[in-house]
Amino acid sequence: MKKNVLLLLLFLILLNGNMVHASQTSFRIEMLDWKVVNTLLPKYSKFTVLDIESGKQFNVQRRAGSHHADVQPLTAKDTKMMKRIYGGKWSWKRRAALIITHDRMIAASMHGMPHGAGALDNNFPGHFCIHFYGSTTHSTNTMDLSHMLMIYKASGKLEEYLVKANPYEIISAYVAGLKQHDKVITSLISLQEIKWAPIFAQIENVRITRMPLLPAEDLNEEISIDIPIEIDWFIKDRGRQSFKGVIHAVRFSTVDAWKVDSLSFIEENRLHENKTTP
Repeated sequence: MKKNVLLLLLFLILLNGNMVHASQTSFRIEMLDWKVVNTLLPKYSKFTVLDIESGKQFNVQRRAGSHHADVQPLTAKDTKMMKRIYGGKWSWKRRAALIITHDRMIAASMHGMPHGAGALDNNFPGHFCIHFYGSTTHSTNTMDLSHMLMIYKASGKLEEYLVKANPYEIISAYVAGLKQHDKVITSLISLQEIKWAPIFAQIENVRITRMPLLPAEDLNEEISIDIPIEIDWFIKDRGRQSFKGVIHAVRFSTVDAWKVDSLSFIEENRLHENKTTP
């Protein structure tokens, strides 16, 4: 297992933490269904979590969870490493991860917020959640979109998903990328190259409140569409903001992926005065 981890870390360094093209490598990263993982990683099993973006890893134990895995860092040292991954502050932000167990690498998504009960002597006040493909939150019977995107990202299948997505799925993924401050997701979807850091710094939360849908088959021949949308923002130093307008989505042909006109969207929402990268 240690040899596989070292090889993967080298790969992460070479790609600067970007796993979008991981499927083109010889590493066998599996996107297993939750029903399979639930059996593979039973209660009290121990495994390693490797954060995709940073390449940092820590050990955990599964303690509970039926819809997804409720886990805890194994030791105080593991808790410290997890907090470093989250920039020194616990967060609900989703992050793409690989679960390493028995020489297998499984695509996953984690958040970084202690909640509920904890049982280990690890300086971690509760547990946190790890999701796999097909797992759900406690309150729904469907996959959390942000977790799903991170699982695709960890597996190297994010681009494949986005190429096949209809414009409504693309816009939902784009807004989820903004919410999670994930430049890989937003960059893949954006029509223009954008400096995302100053934009992410302003966004505390965002959600789509309304997006009327046309039947997907009605869009098969379209290469440009203005989609009506209503969005609630929580912007740093400005509080709650509402947007009611359209998002302009385009593609270069009927077999290409849909893209979002980020410049007009950013300007209309007064997020930041951005210019395309030369």
